Amino acid sequence: MKRTTIKTQYTPTLRLTAALTLSAWLAGCAMTSERPPVGEHAGPVPAQHADWFSRGPEASIDGTDWQTINLSQERINEGRFNEAVAYLHPLMDRYVPPAFYEMAKLYEQGLGVEQDFTEAARLYGEAINKPSSTRGHASLNLAKLYLEGRGVKRNDVLAYHLLWQAKEANLDRTAEIDLANLLSEGGEGVEADPMLARQLYEQAASQNKEQALQALAKAYAPGGWLEENPTQSIAYARRYARQLEANASQGDVSAMFQLASLYSPDGLLNDQPNQHIQWLQQAAQVGDQDAQTRAGQEIINAGEYRLGISLLAEPARQGNVEAMTYLGQALLTSEYDGQQEAPSRAEQWLSKAIESGSNDARLILGRALVEEQTALDDLPRGINLLEQAAKSDAPLALAQLGALFMDDERIESQPAIAADYLERGHELGHPWATQQLGAAYLYGRGVMKNPERGQELLQNAAAQGQTGAMRLLGEAYLTGDVLPLRPDRGREWLTQAAQAGDTTAMTTLGEAYLEGSLEGDSSQGIRLITQAAEQDNEYAMILLGRAYREGSSVKRDLYKARQWLTQAQEAGHASATDALIYVQRDLGAEGDIDALIAAARSGHPGAMADLAQAYLDGEGVGRDQEQAESWLEQAHQAGHAGAGAALGRMYIDQGESERGIDYLKTAASRGHAGARQDLGEAYLTGEHAEQDVARGLELLSTAAAAGDPHAAYVLGDAYQHGKGVEQDAELAERWYQQSSDAGAIYARTELGIALIRGQGAIAQDVQRGYELLMDAARRGHSGAQASLGREYLNGFNIEKDVGRGAGYLYKAASQGHRSARLALARAYLLARGFENPNQQQALLWLNDLMEREGQLAIETLRHLLIDEDAFADIDIELETFSGE
Repeated sequence: MKRTTIKTQYTPTLRLTAALTLSAWLAGCAMTSERPPVGEHAGPVPAQHADWFSRGPEASIDGTDWQTINLSQERINEGRFNEAVAYLHPLMDRYVPPAFYEMAKLYEQGLGVEQDFTEAARLYGEAINKPSSTRGHASLNLAKLYLEGRGVKRNDVLAYHLLWQAKEANLDRTAEIDLANLLSEGGEGVEADPMLARQLYEQAASQNKEQALQALAKAYAPGGWLEENPTQSIAYARRYARQLEANASQGDVSAMFQLASLYSPDGLLNDQPNQHIQWLQQAAQVGDQDAQTRAGQEIINAGEYRLGISLLAEPARQGNVEAMTYLGQALLTSEYDGQQEAPSRAEQWLSKAIESGSNDARLILGRALVEEQTALDDLPRGINLLEQAAKSDAPLALAQLGALFMDDERIESQPAIAADYLERGHELGHPWATQQLGAAYLYGRGVMKNPERGQELLQNAAAQGQTGAMRLLGEAYLTGDVLPLRPDRGREWLTQAAQAGDTTAMTTLGEAYLEGSLEGDSSQGIRLITQAAEQDNEYAMILLGRAYREGSSVKRDLYKARQWLTQAQEAGHASATDALIYVQRDLGAEGDIDALIAAARSGHPGAMADLAQAYLDGEGVGRDQEQAESWLEQAHQAGHAGAGAALGRMYIDQGESERGIDYLKTAASRGHAGARQDLGEAYLTGEHAEQDVARGLELLSTAAAAGDPHAAYVLGDAYQHGKGVEQDAELAERWYQQSSDAGAIYARTELGIALIRGQGAIAQDVQRGYELLMDAARRGHSGAQASLGREYLNGFNIEKDVGRGAGYLYKAASQGHRSARLALARAYLLARGFENPNQQQALLWLNDLMEREGQLAIETLRHLLIDEDAFADIDIELETFSGE
């Protein structure tokens, strides 16, 4: 950096009074009697520094002393620092204050001596111990050291008094501006006084001092320390710009860069891209290689990659290391992603910069290689470059290495080494290293677990703007695993991270609202997750897709679920594909055959089975037995037990019993209760398989115990009628009742028939049987209705009631109960003179009759019931089919 020196040419004189007058004039103008308002803004001057502000007579300096001081300045200007120091030391031995001042500047700037701010501060203090013409200058320089804490411990109070002393000297430098800076917002031990600060700035601004104009423009801008006044802000910014333009017209490159800054997106004269780029280009044209490099970099930061790269190319070719580094970095940006030559060009420039000793280039190329930027991918070389940069204490290299060795899946985890890198990075002040180190202590990775230390480090990193640290603290407080369970603190940290743009924090916070671990409206959770998903957070997309699929806190919308899960799949989230298949299947279940086909083709066994059923039923596709069997076979091969059971029943119905039994065996082994029931019934009865009663009972009992009502019914029927087992009233009733309780109305009907008639194993209990049949009939079971109709018609077990009997029989027939329909039809046709009508004739006639003359059929039946022969036909039909 180019150093700026304060040059004060001293003119010797033989008369002391003349020398004093001349000294005061050279310092700026005569001293004033104005005193700083001690007590108004800060406490008194510390006693040990009282001499710095004494008002005694000025130090005795004769003409020869001034001549020597001037000679030392000439040597300094010529770069002959040793000679300058040789002139100053004798004067310092005789305590000539200006000599201390000149020597202090040399130490502050590192000219001819090693830079030493502590020594500079000591010498400035010596320079102001006695009044002299340089006291104001030395006070100003010393105040700045105290404000910045360079070489001395920061002391705003002492700086405040020194600045007032410098201001009194009217130096035509920056004393009033520096004092205004301090008073604008106050300091440690110094009370803010915005109005006085404004007056001081305005005093400097009246002299068109650039720093004051800039400060006032910022003060009146939004977020400034004065009441917001955009008009005033713009007015001062324009005056500032005019001063800069005047300087720029004289070739001042620094002024050009400052003008460019004024027109940047966050500049005081608003975002004016053309002006911003124009001044940067002018600085590049007028300036040296450093200026061209800086301009190129800033133009790239403004988004004008090609122009910036063209500006960087020339100084890079001429060997400017920074230009090479910035050029290589620019060629790695997303702007050049996909351009085949960009990665190799970037690597070439960065390698050249590395050869010239650039640690920044090592870091940039190392990170690009380990993070697989653009087409670069060489993890070992990347790690090697980062380790070289780390040897020079590059904080980001240390943080990156810590991340790699802590948990990067591409290399063997070495937590202890990672923690060492992170400790060094933290000590050098890198917030990402501090964040990672905090996480390491929090969970005991590479270091002894110490949640308190971890919390402290994470809070440190969060204070430096690390949103990841905020998120980690929020998660820790929310779960209570490593820090005390404090959901309120967790919410605060996660909210802070989310507001800073951390999409993972948004997702975590949103999920907490949905799951109820945080009190609040679940719609707030959906809003946060949606916000994160819209910013490409993959897990948020998954959560949103699931929410829309399940109708959790949002209205169920399978198409939105599919949209978000598709985006997550395209982003590469591991669980997206499976989740998407389930949504496609659900869409298929709601009639979207294309979605069902997509889910089946994606390998979802349930979707394959559903698609097979669609082909069997002709729903959404044409009926196609071959396709149905093909999809059932694929589902069966994929492990779908229901598909195997369906194939088993299908093949048995087609007469391929052996093949069907094999499928049922597989389905049963996979836990399908229906297959166990079918297989058990086959073994029990000996139909479709070699009879094995014990095996049949075992399978049926297992299926019934698993909740299959039909298996329980089959067992009840077996014990009731002695099918493969001895009749057992207790077991028959128990299994019938279990099936009935599980919702099988037909089992309730069978139990009712058994009880009301007393046939089979179960003893007669007319009242209980009647109640069961009535309940089943009210529930719409046609078999119960037909049985009640018969009982009312024949009057054997309950009081005869032809009207009610005919009514129940008609209800059963209307639902398609075969025996009831045949009974009605044959009775009707016999009464009309048909001789022994067959079933086909009867049913064809009845189908037409039920549509046209349902009530007439019932009335006719009532008359026919007088005919004993007709009644006998009805009773025989009902006896044959009463179990339907």
